[in-house]
Amino acid sequence: MRANIHPTYYEDALVICACGNTWTTGSTKKEIRTDVCSKCHPFFTGEQRIVDSEGQVDRFYRKLQARQEFLDDKEARAAAMVSPARPIEELELGTRATEALIKAGITNVGQALEKMAQGEAALLGIDGFGRKSLADLKKKLRSFGYELPEIIDEITV
Repeated sequence: MRANIHPTYYEDALVICACGNTWTTGSTKKEIRTDVCSKCHPFFTGEQRIVDSEGQVDRFYRKLQARQEFLDDKEARAAAMVSPARPIEELELGTRATEALIKAGITNVGQALEKMAQGEAALLGIDGFGRKSLADLKKKLRSFGYELPEIIDEITV
């Protein structure tokens, strides 16, 4: 072994805990400071408390809060997606079908769904709104997640 390369070993090194407990041990440092010891650690004391010396618990709670905000935002976007107040123009049915619905006084999806509840004939009675427009309207509403009235699913010839 090479001489003079090893650190100094102190047989009476003092260990001081944050709770005030002290004891001596052997170490290469003269004084050691610690946050938790066997007198104050929850495992040894049976006490229910969180030992957080590096902010890990706070970081976990921040992540938990960010996740909850994300889920709330996602839920709000999903609710806005099927809102009956959505303008009929956002469905992108085509110029002729959209203008025919607006001219008939149907400006939002909720009004279109009410009209659908009366049956296909109510929508087909609108001037400039035919079977293709009706099929497109049903397809768009389903793609956005709207539930169509049962009466509209019946095929009439």
